Amino acid sequence: MDERVHPEVRHVAADIDTMEVRGAATIADAVARALRTQAEESDATDPEAFRAELRAAARALHETRPTAVSLPNALRYVLRGMSSTTVEGLRQDIVTSADDFCQRLDRAQADLGKVGANRLRDGDVIMTHCHSTDALACVEAAVEQGKHIEAIVKETRPRNQGHITAEELADMGVPVTLIVDSAARRYLNDVDHVLVGADAVAADGSVINKIGTSGLAVNARDRGTPIMVASQTLKLHPGTLTGHTVDIEMRDTEEIIDEERREEIGSPKVVNPAFDVTPPRYVDAIVTERGQFPPESIVTLMRELFGEGTSEPWAEP
Repeated sequence: MDERVHPEVRHVAADIDTMEVRGAATIADAVARALRTQAEESDATDPEAFRAELRAAARALHETRPTAVSLPNALRYVLRGMSSTTVEGLRQDIVTSADDFCQRLDRAQADLGKVGANRLRDGDVIMTHCHSTDALACVEAAVEQGKHIEAIVKETRPRNQGHITAEELADMGVPVTLIVDSAARRYLNDVDHVLVGADAVAADGSVINKIGTSGLAVNARDRGTPIMVASQTLKLHPGTLTGHTVDIEMRDTEEIIDEERREEIGSPKVVNPAFDVTPPRYVDAIVTERGQFPPESIVTLMRELFGEGTSEPWAEP
């Protein structure tokens, strides 16, 4: 890693890479704060050296999670504020942009939760997949409105993020039933909404989320169960406006099976995709802090926020 990168940025990058820091909003917040630390602690003596140092820090963060679109969106928001002509001015630009970003991020999830709660009725049962703070914000807001919500939570192999969801729902007072992933179809008849988050949303309304989401969506549509995706606008993927596809991250195979056991069973090839793509036809609504949208119209919001394309301010000029 570039020696100009501050140790705190290195630490944040490592935590994101190993999923010690997870969830799109949490990742974005950590990235913005890391850039602020880089700016505050910089020893650069001229403006161009300062800009180059911030770009190096941003690249170190950007390389950790290619699918987590909130990460580059956070980098764009903070770095675009560098407009001053002195080191001290640039330092203050970054600090101000990072603070503003984090404040907006704090409000966004609460606003999204209120929108999503309006789709949940008293007595509804939801089914979740993986762990999404955006999805849980909808449930929390519904509970605060006095609605009784119950949850069927998929464990979400191989990292069992569903256990985190189950614990946090229980803390809200929501009755939880934990099931293995392959039992989802059996229980969909008992569910009023499938509620999931998103790591990214493409311009055509496709939802990139934890592996297994697309299969759940297909089963839910077959059973007539509505599918709601909770996604802050931070997770919209502006690159898809210009035809770019979304990379699907391949995780370490030892999350599935360790090398010794793999050899014991004949050394099969092991693959561990982290995400899959759910086509828009399987999604009923995408809930954001800006309101709810049918997936086919999310492109309108994306153009409003990002224009027709996007830049990479962390790249060397």
